[in-house]
Amino acid sequence: MIKFLDIQKINAQYKNELLETFTRVLDSGWYIMGNELKEFEIQFASYCGTKHAIGVANGLDALILIIRAYKEMGWFQEGDEILVPSNTYIASILAISANNLIPILIEPNLETFNMNSSLIESKITSRTKAILPVHLYGQLCDMVVIDTIAKKHNLKVIEDCAQAHGAILKNKKAGNWGDAAGFSFYPGKNLGALGDGGAITTNDDELAACIRALLNYGSHVKYQNLYKGINSRLDELQAAMLTVKLKKLDLETKTKRNIANRYLNEIVNSKISLPEVKENLAHVWHLFVIRTVKRDDLHNYLKDKGIQTVIHYPIPPHKQEAYKEWNNLSFPISEQIHNEVLSLPLSAVLSFEEVETIIRALNEY
Repeated sequence: MIKFLDIQKINAQYKNELLETFTRVLDSGWYIMGNELKEFEIQFASYCGTKHAIGVANGLDALILIIRAYKEMGWFQEGDEILVPSNTYIASILAISANNLIPILIEPNLETFNMNSSLIESKITSRTKAILPVHLYGQLCDMVVIDTIAKKHNLKVIEDCAQAHGAILKNKKAGNWGDAAGFSFYPGKNLGALGDGGAITTNDDELAACIRALLNYGSHVKYQNLYKGINSRLDELQAAMLTVKLKKLDLETKTKRNIANRYLNEIVNSKISLPEVKENLAHVWHLFVIRTVKRDDLHNYLKDKGIQTVIHYPIPPHKQEAYKEWNNLSFPISEQIHNEVLSLPLSAVLSFEEVETIIRALNEY
């Protein structure tokens, strides 16, 4: 069986360094908010090209905390609207709802899966306060257009970079386009921890200070609490592990791009629609997602061939029980995407022979 994602094999590349790192953190006796976190934040901020990187417990908390901080700072109020793609993973939308703001769904572009920037201005109202573009599957959204619209209407831009670590557009990386950005380090991400983890990047000093207090029980000084905060801290062990893996992220991404380019050039089956790539460096291929009308049939065919595939994602947010108030809404592009998408195996540890097998199986379908 060709695994969809062989996490054990991916992490085995770093085994010796990770074991040394574990021992160092264990022996330090300091497991929360220490030097390992500081070092990772410095390195990740430098990697993204931002002034600040702030470690948090997970990617969802990253987005929740950004929006919460803007509320505390007076930029947002309950009932305000944030524009978000209708085909995103539900976490992007949950972060808005968790702050009692209103998600306004925008259809994606069918070929790139990202928010259709030509639809944004038609959705802006007097209550709109931010745009939350999601760099889905690893490809940066049309950030030049989005930033232009945001400046025109005095809106904040909050990037969801959970799948786009290291993606570059016009010499600027994911996480450095908006006013703030949320990252996830879930183990299956391009930069994955050995547990949950996340980060926020920003160039705004005031926002960063507010977030740092909010994530630590609302405390800016020990035992003094400015806000009714939460506990959302990236622990020392995960921070240290991420520092190890960050060193090789670009090398892994280069390998994934090479495999993705093979898929794009060598899969030649008219039954299969391949993703559209706007610019090579703007895509880091967290996922390689194809579309086909008979998705379940193809999924089962590949399974029989010993190739594991995954559906990202089978149910759009507006059809989820959690948002039953939206269940009667129609977002036809999103619904088509969710009915047709299938994610192929793609990682830096796929062998040449495995890639050959996948391509051959798809062409023979």
